[in-house]
Amino acid sequence: MDRTNNLDDITKYFSCIALLLVALVSPAGHADPLLTFPIKVGKHELRVEVASTPESRQTGLMHRRSMGENHGMVFVFEQPGPWGMWMKNTYIPLSVAFIAEDGRILNIEDMEPQTEDAHSAGGPAKYALEVNKGWFHKRKIKSGQRVEGLKALPRAQ
Repeated sequence: MDRTNNLDDITKYFSCIALLLVALVSPAGHADPLLTFPIKVGKHELRVEVASTPESRQTGLMHRRSMGENHGMVFVFEQPGPWGMWMKNTYIPLSVAFIAEDGRILNIEDMEPQTEDAHSAGGPAKYALEVNKGWFHKRKIKSGQRVEGLKALPRAQ
């Protein structure tokens, strides 16, 4: 028996098992990651995924287990309105900033994972920016400050 061929077969077998495991633990609905864009909150830069379709807004950050420190998700709505967010099937503690069409932060809310508590905009919001819980507080970002780069994001569909 040729030990080299046997080792090659074993290596191929374990490589296939590893790929299968990666596919199985990848979150449902996230096989094709959303495009990311740079935005700025005060002097702090973020890389954000954009949820601009009804499907991506509905899914949001559901089923994710982690998110990078300076990463987030921006929800782009068709019209400014009293939008709200909740955390059903979301495992990451998040903070959300509701943002007016002109880029001004209306209000910031902290949200706990796996809850159905409603967190609503404090006025007509065109955008909602979700980041790891405490991100805004740690950087002393408050209502009234502006977010730059929103106009370059894909429009709501």
